[in-house]
Amino acid sequence: MTVTEARPAKASRDTGRTRGTGAPPGVRLRRAATPWLFLAPALLLFLYFKFIPMYEAVRMSFEEVRPFLGNTYVGGANYSEITDSPDFAEALWHTVVLAVTQTAGSILLGLALALLLEGQTRSLWFIRSAIFLPVVTAMAVVAEVWRVMYYPTESGAVNSVLGFFGLGPSEFLNSPDSSLASIAFVGIWRGAPYDMMIFLAGLAGVDRVLYEASAVDGASRFRRIWHVTLPGLRPVFAILLTLAAIRGLRVFTEVFLLTNGGPDGSTEVLLTLTYKLGLERNELGVAAAGTVVLFAMLLVLTIASRLRRREPR
Repeated sequence: MTVTEARPAKASRDTGRTRGTGAPPGVRLRRAATPWLFLAPALLLFLYFKFIPMYEAVRMSFEEVRPFLGNTYVGGANYSEITDSPDFAEALWHTVVLAVTQTAGSILLGLALALLLEGQTRSLWFIRSAIFLPVVTAMAVVAEVWRVMYYPTESGAVNSVLGFFGLGPSEFLNSPDSSLASIAFVGIWRGAPYDMMIFLAGLAGVDRVLYEASAVDGASRFRRIWHVTLPGLRPVFAILLTLAAIRGLRVFTEVFLLTNGGPDGSTEVLLTLTYKLGLERNELGVAAAGTVVLFAMLLVLTIASRLRRREPR
């Protein structure tokens, strides 16, 4: 009888301890530490190759960098020099133009491709994969292919197509009037498939009942897209606008490989300018100030986008 009464009391005490405090402290510590152990290698790589260089860039932006002689603190002189430079203003304008053009073009083309390729058939999956290839192709390869296609004679690939429609040959990358537009088109061609995949994921979440109801009401396909599809894709647009704008402001590789800022500075952007300041003119402090200014622009854009998404509708 005594043993029988003691066991429920012990079970009651164990249950109370489990409900009150949960797992023992050692178990909770191991559970909390396990994810960080898996993340530790990547975090160490980020720290060494990203965050430490970022800190050094900010520090160098306030100094006159003199290799082997020691740096000298100059305060905001580097920022004044870079922002007062006419080259900086021109590069900033080209960067903004490319960012706006590539953002708008890639989003519109990506949306059109997503609407055309929406579905579950096997052939569509093959076409989507083929269209997505520019995104996973190295930019160096993409730039070299487009350099060949932009060959500025009548026998060039793009000029041959233009000649079929009765348009004269263009110099593309060799002319200050068309070089920036030519680079923007390459960015749109490469960015649209990425936006297409995001739009396809967003289209899967649009309520099909709304399509059926609008079709019953006699709405045309254009009205269904305008009144059902686009409102349903509003969160997707917010995300893509931010990503595409950041991608446009950080443009460097295609400009560097296709024109290197030429001809006559007509395609100079912020990153190519800072690259030349730092590695060609050896003005590392001024170049670091330029990169910090660009980072500040991206940070403001990201924060503004996040605050915009949090506003009540």
